[in-house]
Amino acid sequence: MYLRNAWYAAMWSETLGAGKLVPRTILDEPLVFFRKTSGEVAALTDLCPHKFAPLHLGKLLPGDRVQCGYHGLEFVPSGECVRNPHGSERISPNCKVRSYSAIERHSMVWIWMGSAPADPSLVPDYSFMNDDSGYDITRRDFLRINANYRLVADNLMDLSHSPYLHDGVIGGPDTIKAEIRVEQEGNTVKVHRPKQNVRPTGLLDRVYRKDGARVDIWSTIRWAAPCYILNDTGAYPPGGERSDGAGVLGAHLLTPETEDTTLYHFAAARTGTLFDKDEDQIAFRQWLSDARRHAFANQDEPIIEAQYQMRKTYPAATTKPVLLETDAGPVRCNRILDEMILKEKLLSS
Repeated sequence: MYLRNAWYAAMWSETLGAGKLVPRTILDEPLVFFRKTSGEVAALTDLCPHKFAPLHLGKLLPGDRVQCGYHGLEFVPSGECVRNPHGSERISPNCKVRSYSAIERHSMVWIWMGSAPADPSLVPDYSFMNDDSGYDITRRDFLRINANYRLVADNLMDLSHSPYLHDGVIGGPDTIKAEIRVEQEGNTVKVHRPKQNVRPTGLLDRVYRKDGARVDIWSTIRWAAPCYILNDTGAYPPGGERSDGAGVLGAHLLTPETEDTTLYHFAAARTGTLFDKDEDQIAFRQWLSDARRHAFANQDEPIIEAQYQMRKTYPAATTKPVLLETDAGPVRCNRILDEMILKEKLLSS
């Protein structure tokens, strides 16, 4: 069901404050995250092996010890139990929890869920989200969607729905027709949907010139296994150069919580030429953050959850969907992911 030897986005770094025990479920496994005295991130199975109480309901003690809130057993970042305050204080060899590799990159906490050694070089590059990147970054946002993560990825990799579901925000009548080109490089898929001499979407008009004049639009959305997505879109003068325009880089990091739920982290940054030199940058970032959240939470989320519920309720009627030309990207992504999961299972058997 899941690709395990990969990094998954667990939470934004700002979520994990010092002294906090933060729970997450990822790939159907309960986890608890905390910061060590050094500031580094640690992650353990969120189940005390004694009575299976969630460790995140306990305390983080000096010495990087997580104390179970039920009977006081204490665990260190390696997962070993180092204190049993009861009776002879003997610690059973089985009294331990699994420890996971966790790392911080690009303002995100990542976790490695597989049995192979964690490779930090495989953390995907979202460096534009770093505070020192020089980009104008929006709010780092989060949704929990009641649908399988693949369905959320399908929605992002086929943006032909934008003129209908997001009319007036990130879509419009002029963006229905587009030249669609799918490109694969290894286990990465890019879907290009450029448009020429069209009226800009509401978002791109605000990002670019705010005059409603016709533009050319670049639009490339990139998927990498298991669920890292980057949307690069923008507008520039018709027949002109992209370097004369402005756009948005959008990070979409999808993490399977369970088979039926997805942790969806997203953020964006404006790119290119700033035409309005007097624009209030704080107000713009707030507007862009709100506009994107409205599109994802109030438009994408309800339709994806309804779609997923129909599939769960009527499996016989929904096993063979009709495919359109616009589905070429999502189909390619799912095929790659299926092959990677199968290969991983064969290697581990």
